[in-house]
Amino acid sequence: MTALVLLGCPAGAGAVVAVVMAGGALAVAVTVPTGGMRGLRNAVIAVLACAAAVAGSVAFRVHAVTTGPVAELVERRASVAAEAVVTGDPRETARRGGPFRRESFVVPARVESVETAAGRVTLRAPVMLFASGDEWRSLLPSQRVAVSGRLGPADPGELLAGVMLVRSAPRVLSGPSWEQRAAGALRSGLREAAGVLPPAQRGLLPGLVAGDVSQMDEQVRADFKDAGLSHLLAVSGANLAIVAGAAVALARMAGLPLAARAVLAIFAMVAFTIVARPSPSVLRALLMGGVAAVALGTGRSRDGVAALAVTVLGLVLFVPDLARSYGFALSVCATAGILVLAPRWRDRLSARMPRWLAEATAVAAAAQTAVTPVLVLMSGQLTPVAIPANLLAGPAVAPATLLGFVAALVAPLHMGLAELLVRPAGLATGWIVEVAEHAAGFPLGVLPWPGGVTGLVLLAVAFPVALLVLRHRWPRRIALALLVGAVAAVTVAAPIVVRWPPPAWLLVACDVGQGDALLVAAGPGRAVVVDAGPDPVLVDRCLRSMGIGEVPLVVLTHPHLDHVGGLAGVFRGRRVGAVVVTPHGAGGREGAALSADLARRRVAEWAARPGARWRFGPSELTVVGPGPTASPPGAGEGSAVNNASVVVHVRWAAGSALLSGDIETEAQGELVRHGLPPAAILKVPHHGSGRYDPAFFAAVGARAALISVGAGNGYGHPAPSTLGLLHRLGVRVHRTDLSGDLAVVARDGSLAVVSRGRRSPAAGGPARPWGSARDGP
Repeated sequence: MTALVLLGCPAGAGAVVAVVMAGGALAVAVTVPTGGMRGLRNAVIAVLACAAAVAGSVAFRVHAVTTGPVAELVERRASVAAEAVVTGDPRETARRGGPFRRESFVVPARVESVETAAGRVTLRAPVMLFASGDEWRSLLPSQRVAVSGRLGPADPGELLAGVMLVRSAPRVLSGPSWEQRAAGALRSGLREAAGVLPPAQRGLLPGLVAGDVSQMDEQVRADFKDAGLSHLLAVSGANLAIVAGAAVALARMAGLPLAARAVLAIFAMVAFTIVARPSPSVLRALLMGGVAAVALGTGRSRDGVAALAVTVLGLVLFVPDLARSYGFALSVCATAGILVLAPRWRDRLSARMPRWLAEATAVAAAAQTAVTPVLVLMSGQLTPVAIPANLLAGPAVAPATLLGFVAALVAPLHMGLAELLVRPAGLATGWIVEVAEHAAGFPLGVLPWPGGVTGLVLLAVAFPVALLVLRHRWPRRIALALLVGAVAAVTVAAPIVVRWPPPAWLLVACDVGQGDALLVAAGPGRAVVVDAGPDPVLVDRCLRSMGIGEVPLVVLTHPHLDHVGGLAGVFRGRRVGAVVVTPHGAGGREGAALSADLARRRVAEWAARPGARWRFGPSELTVVGPGPTASPPGAGEGSAVNNASVVVHVRWAAGSALLSGDIETEAQGELVRHGLPPAAILKVPHHGSGRYDPAFFAAVGARAALISVGAGNGYGHPAPSTLGLLHRLGVRVHRTDLSGDLAVVARDGSLAVVSRGRRSPAAGGPARPWGSARDGP
């Protein structure tokens, strides 16, 4: 707590706290007699002394990063050329758009010299580099690079001299150290060997073994988060315990003496540390895993708690900014839960189930209970599904980790043998992927909960109440009955009340945030996808919820990220026929990246032509735009791309819909001049932008409009003027930001719109489960 508070304060505050705490410890030692209060006296002295040491350490480091040449340059926002040593793995920032956006990286580094107008200055200052370009991906810790860019201040509370917005590609001045080179070769070999596995398993195996998630599928990552399995993707003490335990077991089978077993275990942990790449997080995992293993192995949890406290103190003394790391907090809380809660729960559960099952259940439950307050602070949610998910996934973690670890060691020597080893590891990772996928979609698996301090206060109130209920038989039975009833209501009654996918659905506007992703019915288990939204995870989830396994046609109206960024989610586990794109080739780099991605996937790319028609199941799709002069020469680049959107008219037996991409005023006017087919349903252009032609809306004659838009977006979509015009025309508006996924269904010979009921009411009128929309004139 001392470090957590003082990291956001000036160095002087830390120095004052250190002096006050040290003085307090000395005063207690001198004035309080060693009598019956000896235990309490010593505890107070120890707490004050530890607080003084941590405050002094924080003050020293805060002073180091807030003074000196780099701090002065940061204050001036100076542009400099610098030489820096990479101190951590380049981390790709969360991005949307697959191959359609330039890669961006955050790179921990230590600046060792800067070149300014006043000359060259030699120093040592920790910074964070913000850079873009694939050249950064291959850098290894300990490499020295030359960069240029502009310095800026770091976020408050970070032990950084500043951040640098890098303008140039890195110029490598020296190679990595031998251990980092070895780690890079071993990790690269494991990735290559895992190439024989299916995509989901291929990306997961390096993550389980060494925390390398560079090739991990975004959907799998999201499923792991929702299922409470994300900890498997970070190097933890569990990894080291698995490897060391296997080494000891092999040594015991070989009849080696105790000393030899210890040496072999140490060798295995060192080898694993190299594979996982030496870093502070791996050191933390080694210490935490060692504490838990020693305590549980000896059965002396009290000694384990003392060892954990000493370990935490040592880490915070040498790396004070760990106090603000959620990863560190999760690791400490999980270890503490296993040490304090797991033995008691295991003993109580052993009376009702086999001991091995009791131990596994107790460890998973204790760890999850202990990390819940941190998870509430982080994400504002509870994940009760995490306990059964960890129980089911747990047996597959050890074989996957061990086989992957051995494959990484073997790969540089014999790639064929390494590939043989990863195949059974792929079976284990495949099981974990299945567990994560089903757990992520389980009803009530993730419960919303207030985040921040409010959530912690509510949790502090709810926990003792739950404890009192569970300690008595009848309240416990009542609570269990209520829980079973709630699960039954969600799993059985909810699909009856809100059936999804709805029967006889014809069109679905997926809730993908600020973007478009539409599904047109093409027969059982099939759909034509019109745009793919910004996020592969969201569009894949929508397709999965609708039971779509085959996509005969994809129509990408134009190559903007909010329409093509999620394309990888469409391809995930599905057969895709062909992709239709705008004929104008608009979009510059994004359009070229789209074509390259389709060529890599070996999927046919067709240019849309007005009049082109396809028939799939109940749906007939006809291209009605863009025309040859959709955007005048004076239009800006963004408007030109929007006006080049492919416009599709869809007809069913019960009515029709117009899917208008992001066309703006110019393209809308051209469509009106050339004759626009009427439609009962209008997908409003450009998320309800204010750039529209009133004649276009009148010519469509729709009775219902779908607006695909992100909640709280920064573009002001949908524009009040657009909503006002639609209301004056008598069009009922349905928005994904208010109602979630929207489905157009056939009902009594006409079309109706039904939402998944996430939020209500929809804009444009009072909430109703159904809103009919017949063909216009």
